Amino acid sequence: MSEKIRVALVDDQALFRAGIRMLVSSQADLEFVGEAGNGVEGVAIAAQHRPDVILMDIRMPVMDGIESTRAILAAAETAGRTPPRIIVLTTFDLDEAATRAIRGGASGFLLKDADPEFLLSAIRTVHAGTAVIAAAATRELFEHFDSVNGTVTQPEAFTHLTSREKEIFTLAARGLSNAEIAANEFLSEATVKTHISRVLQKLGLRDRVQLVVYAYENRLTV
Repeated sequence: MSEKIRVALVDDQALFRAGIRMLVSSQADLEFVGEAGNGVEGVAIAAQHRPDVILMDIRMPVMDGIESTRAILAAAETAGRTPPRIIVLTTFDLDEAATRAIRGGASGFLLKDADPEFLLSAIRTVHAGTAVIAAAATRELFEHFDSVNGTVTQPEAFTHLTSREKEIFTLAARGLSNAEIAANEFLSEATVKTHISRVLQKLGLRDRVQLVVYAYENRLTV
């Protein structure tokens, strides 16, 4: 049996934390490893318990989820550890704070009232790195709060991608999963995964949602 996905939660509402803890703990492939009530405690939880995925509320006292996300990822980088995937939680769809959290390194966002099964699926998806969670909502978020104006010069790093890698990049930027890209391009999912890894490495990106951000910021979406 494969190792369980280690999940932590950072949220200032005790009742919400209790519900998520029970939900995650009920899953055979997930392990709830810790919780915190503010962003500062979240940084400590991340260092102590090394979760694979962190559910992070955006608005909290002491330190908000945006700053906590940045601090957790910076600490992991400094220590040479694999950084956790961070899913930020918000109360409404078009939340500019969610945009800033993703630009700060979060791997996606979810509404706090999301269906429990969808939240569990999001944890698994972001951990696997095979798709962007809530892809349509993520695209809408960046279209709504896109701050890039005028003409943007194509980044030099992008020119180093092969033709095939650019095709894969474009499909991934639209939010397609590995399986969907494989079907579209008549490739195996393993081959798509390899291409995605090379694209992320060449562009210096952490994960697929950062690829979406990169595409929008550089006007590479079609």
